[in-house]
Amino acid sequence: MREIVMDTETTGFEPEQGDRIVEIGGVELLNHMPTGRTYHQYINPERDMPQSAFEVHGLSEEFLRDKPVFRDIAQQFLDFVGDAKLVIHNAKFDMKFLNAELGWLNLPRLPWEQAIDTLEIARKRFPGSPASLDALCRRFGIDNSARTLHGALLDSEILAEVYLELIGGRQPDFGLSESGGQGHAAASGASDWRPQPRPAPLESRITEEEKAAHEAFLKKLGDAPLWSRLA
Repeated sequence: MREIVMDTETTGFEPEQGDRIVEIGGVELLNHMPTGRTYHQYINPERDMPQSAFEVHGLSEEFLRDKPVFRDIAQQFLDFVGDAKLVIHNAKFDMKFLNAELGWLNLPRLPWEQAIDTLEIARKRFPGSPASLDALCRRFGIDNSARTLHGALLDSEILAEVYLELIGGRQPDFGLSESGGQGHAAASGASDWRPQPRPAPLESRITEEEKAAHEAFLKKLGDAPLWSRLA
């Protein structure tokens, strides 16, 4: 199962009021294991940067001025995402912006069913408790000291750790239902792993009395029990 843990940064809260995406970050998971493949893009919003938004992510108009506009990266983004599940904290916000940007370009929108909202998962698991990304990092002991400002790729990397804790404590599923029976080994790139032989055989723990009792039992079964042919 392929998933993209992702985050966006924007100029504000409402695309229908002129706010735009300024950064997208994503981390690829395969069977709940990071593959090392990421997506990261700064985007020129073609508008001013409100001070309130700048204080959140630190992305200025000057910094973004020479970055590509959304129309120039839209297809690349869609190709990276494909049909993977999108793991997002407060998915309604990011999906609203992504689909607004895609809609303005007459490109396919991302179906809501493609999103997994970690905010909803956290609220169901810990009702009444803070469910922000920082609060979940504190709960699970995840280091977020580098998060002095919001950043789409950094937040995606942190959210990937939080997500794996939310679904079961960083335990990858073994993919037993996957075709080929490779499961976790295939996902981790260790499909050729084999246990190594012991340097010295273990001593037998069967006593002489147990051996004699076993031999007496076998004699009662006749002259040609099946397993005697394999001895």
